[in-house]
Amino acid sequence: MNADKLSKLQSQVRIGGKGTPRRKVKKTTGKSSTGDDRKLSAALTKLNVQPIAGVDEVNMFKDDGKVIHFSHPRVSAAANANTFAIHGRSTEKELAELIPGILNQLGPDSMAALKKLAESFQQAQGENAANADDDEIPDLVESFEKADVEDKAEDKTEDKKEESA
Repeated sequence: MNADKLSKLQSQVRIGGKGTPRRKVKKTTGKSSTGDDRKLSAALTKLNVQPIAGVDEVNMFKDDGKVIHFSHPRVSAAANANTFAIHGRSTEKELAELIPGILNQLGPDSMAALKKLAESFQQAQGENAANADDDEIPDLVESFEKADVEDKAEDKTEDKKEESA
């Protein structure tokens, strides 16, 4: 085929009718996560969970002192299986950020547990700082007096060798 004929045909190609501009960028459609939601809802229906209304926030405390915080989550529960399903957007926050907002929600047992968690976290922080300092300082192998006496003895033998030479 002739290259000139081919270039003329390419310039005449249009998408749409007369007067419509050529599309230069391919149209993309966003992928939806409905497949994941369907799988989740199917698994939850197998467990016979019931939605729980009125939950404004959920906090999950981790051992390292951080908190997984859900604001306005969807919560479902299956009482017979002792199973709770919490889904929604979560953020990982420090415990110190949430303490003013959650103090009024805690009962007396939770307050004691929170105090123990804070104390253990502070002790762990102190031990980590102490261990970090110990790692930087090398262990003392000999006493300073022995090393000083040996250095003086070596200096004397070197001086005698230089004088004799």
